[in-house]
Amino acid sequence: MGKANTITIDNKPFAFEPSETILEVAQRNNIFIPTLCHLKGTTPTGACRVCVVEVKGARDLVPSCATPAASGMIVRSESPEVIKARRNIIQLMLASGNHNCAIRKFEPDDWTSFHLNVLKEDNYNELCPVWGDCRLQDLAYRYQVTTKSLPVSLANYPMERVNPFIIRDFSRCILCGRCVQACREIQVNNAIDFGYRGAKAKIVAGADVALKDSDCVFCGECVQVCPVGALVPKETFKHKKRFEKTDKVRTTCSYCGVGCQMDLIVQDNKIVEVKGAEDAEPNHGSLCVKGRYGYDFVSSPERLTTPLIRKNGKLEESSWDEALQLVAERFIEIKTKYGSDLMGVLTSARVTNEENYIAQKFTRAVLKTNNIDHCARL
Repeated sequence: MGKANTITIDNKPFAFEPSETILEVAQRNNIFIPTLCHLKGTTPTGACRVCVVEVKGARDLVPSCATPAASGMIVRSESPEVIKARRNIIQLMLASGNHNCAIRKFEPDDWTSFHLNVLKEDNYNELCPVWGDCRLQDLAYRYQVTTKSLPVSLANYPMERVNPFIIRDFSRCILCGRCVQACREIQVNNAIDFGYRGAKAKIVAGADVALKDSDCVFCGECVQVCPVGALVPKETFKHKKRFEKTDKVRTTCSYCGVGCQMDLIVQDNKIVEVKGAEDAEPNHGSLCVKGRYGYDFVSSPERLTTPLIRKNGKLEESSWDEALQLVAERFIEIKTKYGSDLMGVLTSARVTNEENYIAQKFTRAVLKTNNIDHCARL
């Protein structure tokens, strides 16, 4: 970095690269600037305006996510004018649609009526399914925003539940555009986009059809980046228990050999949600439909948990030591009597590269045969 590339944020000078925005410089130096529409790795849009900052000499507040850093620029990230603007933006978002978390402020009768109507529209007996995990809610608490002075804005479009994996709740959508950017610039599926205008604006799939009837491949990238409760995994909506402890377990996806890293959200010893690990290679948070939603088999009652050995024509449970000993004896017997090439090994596309490597090593070095293949359905 050259000496000329210096920007001052909140009275502190920071060096920057010519391609960096004000937001990127601030984040790199642990200066908090709120964002809702900003999505790392995509083209900044400045759509939500909640990241506005004050720049000396500028006529208006500027969106930090879309404003390039410039040498000599003097920025205030939380001046009174900035905080006022952010509070107004957050207030308008909260007042639009069914944001029925505890932040919404009504007279008692109005609150009851509003809440009962939301429960009816949601067909759900609790508050918003992402209560406690919502960026808009977090910012409302941080900036002490309420909506008591604003009228209720009713939802324009009903909830879409017909999709196999994703619930689309247009009443909670803040039109930040993160889902569109994720679909177009990260996954390159181009399944969704902005549709209509003004108060009727919404995120549409194809010619405004259900996701199941569009080009959507249900990778769930849009769900992971949604900052509110507009996109919710169907299974999580039904099974995740509010206010009960969850554990996050980092693991490797077993559906293919790419090695995607993901975090299992576990509750009562059952997986209730899967999220891509954004801080890990090779996927950086992205997952396919199988990795993100194909986890029911883990807790399936049909899954074998102990080895079975056929005795007297019937399969009976055994210990692992007994089962492995029997397999080893049969391998030796077949190899001695018929030769190695009469044996073969089927491995799986559902295990890691390391496990498949061990399988081929065992096949070639121990069984002394090259007869190894994989079955994608195992």
